[in-house]
Amino acid sequence: MSEHTKHAKLKLRNNDNFAPNEIAIVGTKCSVIADLVQQVSAKLATYKLAYLDASHAEEIGQKACDCFTFHPSGTAAISTIIGRNKFNQRIQFSPYDLLFINGNHYEGAKQILILDNDKEASVLKRLNQLNNIQFVIKLTDDAKYFNFLEEKNPQIKNLPCFHIAEIDKISKHIENLIKEKIAPIHGLVLAGGKSTRMGTDKGLLNYHGQAQRDYLFELLKSVLGKEQSVFLSARAEQNIENKSVINDTFIGLGPFGALCSAFMHNPNAAYLAVATDVPFVNQSVLNLLISKRNPHKIATALKGRSSEFMEPLICIWEPKAYPILLSFLAQGYSCPRKVLLNSDVEIVEVADDFIRNINTPAEFNQAKSQLK
Repeated sequence: MSEHTKHAKLKLRNNDNFAPNEIAIVGTKCSVIADLVQQVSAKLATYKLAYLDASHAEEIGQKACDCFTFHPSGTAAISTIIGRNKFNQRIQFSPYDLLFINGNHYEGAKQILILDNDKEASVLKRLNQLNNIQFVIKLTDDAKYFNFLEEKNPQIKNLPCFHIAEIDKISKHIENLIKEKIAPIHGLVLAGGKSTRMGTDKGLLNYHGQAQRDYLFELLKSVLGKEQSVFLSARAEQNIENKSVINDTFIGLGPFGALCSAFMHNPNAAYLAVATDVPFVNQSVLNLLISKRNPHKIATALKGRSSEFMEPLICIWEPKAYPILLSFLAQGYSCPRKVLLNSDVEIVEVADDFIRNINTPAEFNQAKSQLK
């Protein structure tokens, strides 16, 4: 008898303990760790970084409420209780490219070990959490590798090692750890629209010698390369015979639902989404969009030079956009453009004609003649 399961088996987001990408700093005083984080963060200012620490003000009693202090620069100081629900914490830290963790208080999936001769007992106490050391930092020139470190990890002296004053080298190594986690781009042809104004399925219109959805499918395969996947987003009732179809699981929400359905299919990929009603989009436009991609924001979107708004349906949506889309949905909003307008987005300007929407038979005939 097969085992009965009550819940759908979804693809999980690749998370560490607290965030999609985290590193704990272990081996020295909290003040040294905090100072190192601030110096590295200043060097890596183009990335979205966060620091998880514990309160050191022991004389201050527990606050009656969580406190959020916002700075005009956009940063925030948050005082709250942590350690009770890893699932909520992963949502809280999902927008960040990297979460630094004070390893004296919390464990991280990856670690930086600081060799401090005065902290041998402290490191021994945390030896079990040193299971994925990325590199080593010497606090002083004479800092030594404790014997128990070599016993646990015989290759530890082969790891990269820097002096704590080598901030540029340390920052570069951390930057590489961030880049390693950049999501692959998958293609997504938004072919599930009902085409009410056109009177026929816009994905089946022929602008380039084949159905537009097939043309875009092949175009995305061309610009993304063989290593990346391309999908058709559709409603189940369309019965599209293509093994690379992602049917809407968020029903009745249009392209917003298509994006959420794609992220449900794979929350670890970024999606280059293209609608079927923009026939002037070509390979050069998509190559430009990809070249300007900023994976540290929630999306990279095209905007016509004379247009006031971004185009959410010719856009690279990053994995960190998924929880944001769901949070808008929880508030009753299902407009992808509203998400872009109220989020951190990279904008790429192009000539207006490239992103012109075609919605009626008259517009189709005009576009068809212009594309000859």
